[in-house]
Amino acid sequence: MIEGLSTQRKDLLAAPGHLLVMGGPGSGKSTIALLKASAEFQAGGLSKHQHVLFLSFARPTIARVAELATKLIDQGSRASLEIGTYHGFFWKLLRSHGYLIFGPGIIRILPPPEAAVRLADMDSREAREAEKLRLFEEEGFLHFDLFATVATDLLVRSKRLKQVICKSYPIVIVDEFQDTNEQEWAFIRALGDSSRLIALADPEQRIYEFRGADPKRIGEFTEAFKPKIFDFGTDNFRSNGRDITTFGNDLLVGKVAGKTYQDVTVVRYQFYQGLNSLFPVKASVIKRIKELLKEPANAWSLAVLVPSKRMMLQISDYLDIKSDGLPALRHDVALDTEAPALAAIALAGLLEGGNSASAIADRLVEDLIQHIRGRKGNESPPQAELKLAIALGTFLTTGAVTGKNRRRIVDSIGTVAEKRMSLSLSGDPEADWLAVRRLLSDSDAPEIQQLSDDVKYLRLLHKGAVLRSRLGDLWRQGGGYRNAPAAVRDALMQEHFSSTVRDWRGIHVMTIHKAKGKEFTEVVIAEGLHQGKIVRQNATPNEVAQARLALRVAVTRATNHATILTPKSDPCPLL
Repeated sequence: MIEGLSTQRKDLLAAPGHLLVMGGPGSGKSTIALLKASAEFQAGGLSKHQHVLFLSFARPTIARVAELATKLIDQGSRASLEIGTYHGFFWKLLRSHGYLIFGPGIIRILPPPEAAVRLADMDSREAREAEKLRLFEEEGFLHFDLFATVATDLLVRSKRLKQVICKSYPIVIVDEFQDTNEQEWAFIRALGDSSRLIALADPEQRIYEFRGADPKRIGEFTEAFKPKIFDFGTDNFRSNGRDITTFGNDLLVGKVAGKTYQDVTVVRYQFYQGLNSLFPVKASVIKRIKELLKEPANAWSLAVLVPSKRMMLQISDYLDIKSDGLPALRHDVALDTEAPALAAIALAGLLEGGNSASAIADRLVEDLIQHIRGRKGNESPPQAELKLAIALGTFLTTGAVTGKNRRRIVDSIGTVAEKRMSLSLSGDPEADWLAVRRLLSDSDAPEIQQLSDDVKYLRLLHKGAVLRSRLGDLWRQGGGYRNAPAAVRDALMQEHFSSTVRDWRGIHVMTIHKAKGKEFTEVVIAEGLHQGKIVRQNATPNEVAQARLALRVAVTRATNHATILTPKSDPCPLL
């Protein structure tokens, strides 16, 4: 492997001190970082209890790097390589050493679904940030957004601990460095006081400005650590021999108009009377699948990437059904966890059941309140929904409810509870889960139907899944599903921190931002006419620049082919 490297890459393997490695998608930044780790192991520079630490944002990236490490680093040295997410490492540090400055109290994670419920009443960003701090300082609940801040505080306030951590991890590889926010950068800076840092960055993949990524970040790293810089430019090993990266680079400088590409197809689609507006998208997906199936021995993956969550759900719903002469297409959806997780907890409460219909109904009311308050995630729910949640809470304490719509919801919950009392379960977790879900989908109240709609996006019951196994254990232990809601919460938490290699075969629907760090055989990128635009109407110059970077990221997720669909009547200006 080393014999075939360029002179520049060989120089990197021998370079001491802090390093900055830059390059476009597929340029081999992760590969050279692992080879650098291997070279350090071979040189004997690490003692028995020291590790090279590799940190990145996305679990798919971590899984891919871990798989790559098995090919590049000998088995004896791999035990000295630790690969994980930034969040996972922050939590490991806080869980083990948080007591040093925060006292003996237990630090408890506040998962996104529960955080959304607690923050639902906060109508400004400042109020939300203040409440996150209060929840941690007064109640010991740590929001994910505070992981980096609190972990940095721990290192800064305990110099002895920082010495121990830096001695344990004398070399730290920080992937996707261009996307770090101020808090993550502060943590990395603290480690860099004593550990050697290897930053992997692509300034043209900086698509997370909305969460604090800063175009000045790479310059700040250079100023702080004076690293030796290696720039691999447009080297491409991901889609080597194809012109996907060429398209992406042309896109950055506005040179794609009028050019043709072998491996990137731009389709300016029309709308057809009597057909769903998303018909061209689904037809394009089917066309690309037919091409992929010409080589049946190959495992393939296809991602449908869109600019907005709303369009993602619309496409998912359309793929799900047989209509317009097109078949239903089985697929996974990368939805934010809040809505499906809160719905799953409500469904698990029904699965557990109760001693009476009234007890089941009361619990379902409580769970519905949580779902209404938290399903929007980081967005505050509309005032009408907050008022409904308050009214349902009042019903729980007083038994009184006013208003025709609210009475209908309460009556529908009572009907679901009665049906649950007469439902016989089989002991098959998946079959019982679906049976209980039907109780929700058959309700005449849209708010209860929404629970069923949201929970379908949660894929936690496939063979070998933690939740399926846990529910099976509950049945074997007691002939029922007692504590099923706790099992759901545990499974969701394990899923969040899991580094298990996911099988990305098949069709996946997600937003462009969710695709960061992932690879697929093909991608189909689609935008709508009036909503779900890659470049929104009246976009500022900075928003256009961010859209350009995002589209480049989307296209370069493909290893074989990318298709971009834009409406003929209002095509994307970047194309």
